[in-house]
Amino acid sequence: MTLKTDMGIFIPNTSFSTPVLFLIFNRPETTQQVFSAIKKAKPPRLYIAADGPRSDYPNEAESCEIARSIATNVDWECEVKTLFRETNLGCGLAVTSAIDWFFEQESEGIILEDDTKPTEQFFEFISFGLNKYRNDENIGSICGYNPTSPNDDSNDTIIISNYPSLWGWGTWKNVWEKYSLKTDFHYLYKFTTTYSHIKHLRYTLYILSILKGVEKGEIDTWCAQFGFMFAEFKYNVVYPPINLIDNIGFGSQATHTHDNDNTKRSSTFELDFSNLKETYDKSFDLNRFNIECPNIYKRVISKCKRYFQIT
Repeated sequence: MTLKTDMGIFIPNTSFSTPVLFLIFNRPETTQQVFSAIKKAKPPRLYIAADGPRSDYPNEAESCEIARSIATNVDWECEVKTLFRETNLGCGLAVTSAIDWFFEQESEGIILEDDTKPTEQFFEFISFGLNKYRNDENIGSICGYNPTSPNDDSNDTIIISNYPSLWGWGTWKNVWEKYSLKTDFHYLYKFTTTYSHIKHLRYTLYILSILKGVEKGEIDTWCAQFGFMFAEFKYNVVYPPINLIDNIGFGSQATHTHDNDNTKRSSTFELDFSNLKETYDKSFDLNRFNIECPNIYKRVISKCKRYFQIT
């Protein structure tokens, strides 16, 4: 059945045509789970990018090779392209150069990392959003992860937010072209730009602390820069009414996520694509920022305890 949207035609469950970029590294187990989900969607073009093993990590080359073997085990009609690094570039450069490579060849697409396991509806929703908002200059990305806990009966409302999530998402080439790893803006400019867009002080300070860590070489990431770009260009973000992503990468092997306090399970509730409406709900941003932002006061107390050796 063909369902019409305001901006074109979208056909869920059939003729899936959106290209997918799959970012992998050294975790065969999570790579297998995400690849199995991609396999069900059967994208016609699959781009696989992998950073190289770190020389000071024993056996990592073997883990990287196994992950690459899993991700290239394509048994459906599909054009497969790979970007496999021989040496390690690190999180920031490896991911951004891979997305650069992807959008050198595609005008829009889905980006999945090896620890973001999507539901079947995830692919439908991102494709729906990329199609619906393709010509909307206010929208910067379509996200599949919903960190809040909406009621499953509210499955007909698209949420418009001010800040992106990168746990399963999609965007367009003309948006990504504005991205830069650069973080060396004046602190006041970064503060006023970010706060005026998201209007949440604690989360603004959290983002700026990450950007400062990147500048000092203490943090190797690209995510905070992506969020700052959204503040700079005043982009909005489309979120699904239900969560469509499981983050399965928490643990000792993760680069940045070592606990799972801020995750929620994906929903199996069926989205009603024929009746999706839009809403800008300030409480959504407030709730997600409170969920995702580490409590600064707890961090201060923790540092004080370590300083004074209090258990």
